[in-house]
Amino acid sequence: MRGLTDKQRNMLDFIEKFSDSKGMAPTVYEIADYFRIKTSTVFAHLQSLQKKKFITRTSQARSITLFGKTKQHRHTSFVLAIPLLGRISAGLPLDSSELREGEVYCDSSMFKGEDTARLFALRINGDSMKNLGILDGDYVIVRKSSVAQEGDIVVALAGDETTVKSYYPRGGKIALKPANPKFKTQIYVAEEVKIQGKVIGLQRTFAS
Repeated sequence: MRGLTDKQRNMLDFIEKFSDSKGMAPTVYEIADYFRIKTSTVFAHLQSLQKKKFITRTSQARSITLFGKTKQHRHTSFVLAIPLLGRISAGLPLDSSELREGEVYCDSSMFKGEDTARLFALRINGDSMKNLGILDGDYVIVRKSSVAQEGDIVVALAGDETTVKSYYPRGGKIALKPANPKFKTQIYVAEEVKIQGKVIGLQRTFAS
């Protein structure tokens, strides 16, 4: 591909492979995450690829199209866009910025009967829940709720910090239990814990 830098060529290859395997174009955030670069750097490369007529794109999410590529992607009505609120901890609690970082795209059939307006996604940082299949880098899909049942996997605000743990009320206290013996159960006075939601799904991306 004449006229491209190595970084631009690699990004173009990633866009093509992602689009072919997922049936949709990657977002700027997914490209930045894959290459471990800033979104501003991704935007700069995409603008160069546009000027060189290797891609076309609009301001809408997942609008990147390889120039001249006519392959049809899956119908977007089958894809549910869930707001990604940030990266949180599944190890020691980590401050949650509550800023929307982008979107996580899921098969809409996974959440039939759900009020999708109440769903949000969070990215897991840590391995304290690995024995329940929640791994570092996974995206958990959460239903907004201020209540939970014993044993539910919840997103909980304890003090000023947010974490994902299993919920166990104990009288006037709440135990937030990890699923990894390397981590200790966290015990709080009930008034110190605010349930933000219940984990109802998981999205995992495999690196190519």
